[in-house]
Formats: sequence, C-alpha cells, structure tokens
Amino acid sequence: MPPMIVSLLLVAVGGAVGGLLRYWISRRVTDRLGHAVWGILTVNATGALAIGLVAGLTLDAATLETAGQPHWTLLATGILGSYTTVSSFALQTLELAGTRHYHRALRYIAASLTACIAGAALGLWLGWTL
Repeated sequence: MPPMIVSLLLVAVGGAVGGLLRYWISRRVTDRLGHAVWGILTVNATGALAIGLVAGLTLDAATLETAGQPHWTLLATGILGSYTTVSSFALQTLELAGTRHYHRALRYIAASLTACIAGAALGLWLGWTL
C-alpha cells in the first residue's frame, strides 16, 4: 500500500478515536463543573500533556523531528489533532467577551495558555526521563 494511503488511514482512524475522546471527556467535565469552558480547558490541557509525552518518548530530543513516522501520524496528527480543541477555545473566549465577561475571558485565556504550555512541557520532560 502506498505510504500516503497508509498515512491517510492512520489519520482517519486516529481522528475518529480523538473526536470520540474529546466529546466524552469534555461532556463529563462540563456536566460536573457546569460550563463548557471547563470541559474545553481540560481537553486542551490534557491534549498538550499528551503531545508532549508522545514527543518526549518518540522524537529526537535535539530536533523534535516528526516527518514520516507512522506512530506520530496516528497519535499526534490523528488522535490528538482531533482531540484538542483550540478552535473551541477561541469560540468560548469570544462568547465570554461577547457577553461582556471580559475578566472571565482574560482569565480563561491565561488559564488555557498556562495549562497547555505547562502540560506540553511536563509531557515532554516525562517522555525524556521515562
């Protein structure tokens, strides 16, 4: 089978899995905490942690080179690409700002950036040290 077809299949399967995980986790957190912001933040932060961990476990530490690696295509591009929700993050921020909750919107932006960057750094460090 041609490599491009294999890659497309890996992204498709991973995308289905990631989308299902995103929906399930986001709904569970939202149902418990009462607002979609918390479900989306949880998904983004855990997705950042996961991509850092996958990178730390599998990629060259000096370059973080990803090209042509089937595990990266499945895990990072497929599963985590559909799992993380940066577009939803943007929409939630605009929703908060549009309802004049400017301070909440700024806190949400700060919390999301902090949690996601810290999650990716922690995951990368864990991957390098395991």
